[in-house]
Amino acid sequence: MSLLGSLSQAELMGYLVRLIIIFLILPIHEFAHAWTAYKLGDDTAKYQGRLTLNPIAHLDPIGAICLMIGGFGWAKPVPIDPTRFTRKRSMRFGVAITALAGPLSNLIVAFLGMIGLRVFRCSDYYNSYLEQFIAGEAISNAPDIIYSMLYAFVTINIGLAIFNLVPIPPLDGSKILSYFTSANVDRWFIRNEQIVRIVFLILLVTPILHGPLNFVEGKVFDLFTLLTNWIPALMG
Repeated sequence: MSLLGSLSQAELMGYLVRLIIIFLILPIHEFAHAWTAYKLGDDTAKYQGRLTLNPIAHLDPIGAICLMIGGFGWAKPVPIDPTRFTRKRSMRFGVAITALAGPLSNLIVAFLGMIGLRVFRCSDYYNSYLEQFIAGEAISNAPDIIYSMLYAFVTINIGLAIFNLVPIPPLDGSKILSYFTSANVDRWFIRNEQIVRIVFLILLVTPILHGPLNFVEGKVFDLFTLLTNWIPALMG
């Protein structure tokens, strides 16, 4: 029996979704950081080959393996040099905007994915499948797989954006928060780097953040659903 043959549909979907994260979602996030930094005058990421959507450029082998095996991983952080930012804005502003670009890109892509999801859900192709499924006459579950992949694409992008907005180093939210705080706060994080890392790891491996993050993610999903309610009306 082949490896693929030994996997259930749910397990296979799980691995496919993780591949989408590695080769599509994380590269979009990192590219957004690199592009924003470049527009602000810092070409560090460009000269290191990171101003690209090529997933290989952003791939962290250990992070990718952890994601495939354990469900949580990471890409290579995009290098930036705040001293190269244009002097039209402060370096703190540049760092904050560059950090914000990652989560914002995922929200934009999630919204576009929601449009695709709603269009597919309203399509004759999917509705015909539902009728056949209810009648027990469905020959292929391909429409259901496509729908599940689109749904996962939307929810994962939302989840990545919301998680990265948590204001704890090394997440993007901490850099965004630094624009509104003083240098004393930055120095505190540096002095207590080990403690912050331990807190971060605890938050990752325990369900402490699950409830609040799931609540916010659900609200964003509901908002995107509301903003795309014109699609069923248009295709109805």
